[in-house]
This record gives sequence, C-alpha cells and structure tokens, in this order.
Amino acid sequence: MSDTPASVRTSRGPALNATLIIVCQSMQALAFGGVALFLPLIRDDVNISFSQAGSLAAVGTFTYAIMQVPAGYLADRYDPKRLFVIGLIGVNLLSMMFATLDQYSLLVANQAVSGVFRALIFAPGLILMQKQFRPDRAATAMGLYVAGGFSSNILLNALGPILVDTLGWRWLFVLFSLSGLLVLSAFARLGDSVYRPPTKDAARGSALKALLKHRVVWVSGFIQFVRLAVVTGVAFWLPSLLVDDKGFSLGVAGAVVAIGAAVTAPSNFLGGWLSDRLHRPRLVIGSSLAMLAVTLSLIPLIDNLAALIAVIAVNAIFIQLYFGPLFAVPLQYVGSNNAGVLSGFGNFCANLGGFAFTFILGAVKDSTGSFDLGLYMLAGLCVAGLGATALIGARPTEQAEPDADDVIETITGAAPLDQQSGIERVDAPVRTTDSGATLP
Repeated sequence: MSDTPASVRTSRGPALNATLIIVCQSMQALAFGGVALFLPLIRDDVNISFSQAGSLAAVGTFTYAIMQVPAGYLADRYDPKRLFVIGLIGVNLLSMMFATLDQYSLLVANQAVSGVFRALIFAPGLILMQKQFRPDRAATAMGLYVAGGFSSNILLNALGPILVDTLGWRWLFVLFSLSGLLVLSAFARLGDSVYRPPTKDAARGSALKALLKHRVVWVSGFIQFVRLAVVTGVAFWLPSLLVDDKGFSLGVAGAVVAIGAAVTAPSNFLGGWLSDRLHRPRLVIGSSLAMLAVTLSLIPLIDNLAALIAVIAVNAIFIQLYFGPLFAVPLQYVGSNNAGVLSGFGNFCANLGGFAFTFILGAVKDSTGSFDLGLYMLAGLCVAGLGATALIGARPTEQAEPDADDVIETITGAAPLDQQSGIERVDAPVRTTDSGATLP
C-alpha cells in the first residue's frame, strides 16, 4: 500500500470510496451475525450450554472493547485505510478458522483474537467514512457506515437457514470469509487513503485524559453502554429466543431476524439524516430509547407470530436510529481533534454493555428457563439511558476546550458547530472531501 498522500494521488471519488467501505463493513459483519443465527446448531454440534454460548460471544466483545481506545489512537496517528485493511484480513481469516474448530476452548480463543482485529475496523472505518462527507453531515456518515453491517444481516438471515441445510454452518463460514477477502481486495486496490500527518497536538498520549475531564464524554459513554447492551443482546440471542422460548423453527427465526435487519439498515442512515437536518440529536436519542424500553417490555408477553414480528420490527427501527447522533454529540462539545480516541472511548463503553449482557442473557436463560427477565433488564437500562440523555442537554457549553475552535478549523477546514444552537456558523467555509468532491 502506498504511503503517498491522498492529496497527490488520483482520487476515485467519495461515492466509490463510501460504497467500498460499507460493503467491507457488511461482509465482516456476516461472521458475528452467523454465530448468532446458527447458535442453536453450534451448541448442539459442540455440546455447550447457553452460558457457554454467551461467553463465546462475550469474550470477543470484551477484547473488542478493550482495544477501542488503542485502535482510535492508532487511527489518529497512522493511515486509517491501512488499519482498516489489517483488521478485515484478520477477521476474515479467523472466521475461516472458526469453521474448522470443534472444541469450546479453541472457539473461545478464536473469538477473543477476532475481537482485537474487529477493533481495528471500527474507528479507522468511521474516520474513513466521515472524510467522504462534509463536516456538517457527520451523523449521516456515521449512521451510513454502521448500516452496512445490518444490510448484510438481511441476506444472512434470509438465505442462511436455507443454505445451512445443504452446506452446513461450517462451510457457510468459509463462504463468508472468502467473500469478505474478495471485497477487501477491491477496497485495498481502489479505495482512497485519507491519511494526513498528525498535528503536534493530535493523538497525544494525554489525549484521553484530557477528554475524560468533560462530563459529556462520561454521560454519552453510559448511553453507549446501554445502546450496545441492547443491540448485542437482541442480535445475539433473538434467534435462540424465537426457537427455544417461542417454539418457532430456525427458518421462521431467520425470516423474523431478516425483517428486523431490513428495517434497521435504513434507520441507521435515517437517524443521522434527521439529526443533521433538525440539529436536535438529543431528540433522536431520547425518542429511540423510550421506544426501545416499550418494545423490549412487550416481547416476553407476546406469542402470536404476527404480533411478535410487528413488535420486533418497531424495535428494529429504533435500535440503531440514534447511532450517528450519539457519536456526533460529544464532538460538538469537545471538538473533533483526536476524534479517533473519542470514538474509541465511546465504543469501548458500548462494548462493555455488549459484553455484559451477551453473557447475562445466557445466564438468565440457564437459571430461569427463559429470556424474559433479561429483556426486562434491558428495558430498564433504556429508561436509565433516557434519563442520561436529559443530562447531556444540561451540560454547560463552556466546558469545551478553549482552543477547540482553532483545532477544528485547522483539521476539518470548517468552523465548529455553535455550542448553543448546534447550527454551523455562517462564516464556515464549505469543505470538500479529501478526494476533491462533496456529498450532499
């Protein structure tokens, strides 16, 4: 991979770059989604309990979580494209190895190492995606980036239950991995780098310590904990809940999960778009958490398939609607310098929630015989997150770093958002992407 700055290489345009980034993100998501969908088959094949199955996902989430800040630090200092490619290579190779293992301990080790490489995908990929959009479309870019993972789940859950009867879950993992490596080769060849040498203040070792002085970082971090506790808990255990608690077949479970994924994919983009257009990210965040609390409380009470699909579909609309706004809000308070570290800390907090509740829901199922209590716990977390959203609105804007305005203008070429109104200042220059073009 060339170290030539992106500004002096021929650019292929933000549309192609964004497409390749999203497709790469969607292909690597097949590995994690495949573990969740085929978990009933994996449990029978390897002969493990629900608690062990939960720890299988939890260990990967844990290593993914603890690597978020280091990965963000590296993304601020080095070429995000190179880190993104390294992460994708590791995840796809480990997914292929996963298909060859038949011992619980080896499966756990595989997922633990995979979590490290997945961390190298998130923050670098988020930075790559942001650079394809104007600064005032940050939430849109973030929402579109994560939409790729949910888009692949539509295909996985629609075709997976059909193909698994013929190929088996192991060969499907091999197929996922080979497809991911093929798409990755296209991105490595055609995708533009956005690397710029870091400024003297960027990605210092003390960057995280300085960021943690802002209370908004901690408050948004708690909401991130809630967000991924719900996302991971539902994504990982929903197929098992439908099969083991509700009594439906794997084919029906796959269809229901596919419907949810089909709704979630566009909602990622829609949430970011609404936040950017309305300049009210806290409204998007709070509304999403309120609806999640309601739908999670209803799922244990419903056994009728049609009603269950309706509730799960509504849940799927809001489960990631606030992804982009939640990552964008802290940047409005503390600036976009060290954005990789800031995003890394947010995703670290998020994955602590994912780690905890992936295991907790499995333990609850083993101890009580159902997932009901675990779903009520997730609903309670959403209520707590709703309260934390109000605290974000109460944070004084004077907490922003004194030199944040100059730092943002230097790095992005645009003046920062006005802290009181969230509206970009009129004298802010319109900034094109590194490839010389803008996206709406």
